[in-house]
Amino acid sequence: MLVTRITLLSCSLLLGACASTSDLEQTRAQLDQVNRQATARLSQIESRISNERLLEMVSRVDGMQAEVAKLRGDNEMLQYKIGVLEKRQNDLYADIDQRLARFEGGSSTASRTDSAGTPVQVDTVQQAFDQALAPLRKREFAPAVVALKAFADSNPNAPQALEATYWRGVAHTALRQYDAAIDIQRRFADENPKHPKAPDALRNVANAQRELDQLDQARLTLKKLIKLYPNSDAAAKAKQQLTTM
Repeated sequence: MLVTRITLLSCSLLLGACASTSDLEQTRAQLDQVNRQATARLSQIESRISNERLLEMVSRVDGMQAEVAKLRGDNEMLQYKIGVLEKRQNDLYADIDQRLARFEGGSSTASRTDSAGTPVQVDTVQQAFDQALAPLRKREFAPAVVALKAFADSNPNAPQALEATYWRGVAHTALRQYDAAIDIQRRFADENPKHPKAPDALRNVANAQRELDQLDQARLTLKKLIKLYPNSDAAAKAKQQLTTM
């Protein structure tokens, strides 16, 4: 009887041990599965993060490349504008020099003598005008504006007063004070239509309007110049300008 009880107890313990082993293996299997799932999920997250970072880097690189391209384009445009401005400035200086050439070797501001050596009276007005033009000849445009205005104000009835007004407009143009240049040159041309410099004054107006990007007004001014002074040198230059505007 005792033997039987021992045998039954042994069987019960063995069955319990078998059940515990099975549960343990099952638990381990579940744990392994959870670990695998966690590892897979972690890999997905890492991959996603990596991809997002990569996309972000690519986006940043694209943005930087676009910005560099824009800067290069802006730089090329600025270089072009600088080239255009330099050419216009050089053309303006050459034009001023050419127009002023007629004054070179003109009336001297020093005392003169005739063929017999007798002193003659110096034209003080012409002398003052030459002095007012001196800064312009040196391309000192700001002092030229002041000097030419002072001369015209002091000698309103002198023939050189109109010349001084015209050249003052040119000096304003050289200083890129285009509004002042337009006002002076337009009034000069309107009030003195028969003056030899009236055609040039209108062309100066058109050039200043062009510099202000007032292209429509500039075209109208050039057409007006051609209509009023068809045989002038200024009209010939105006025709050339119209083909490029």
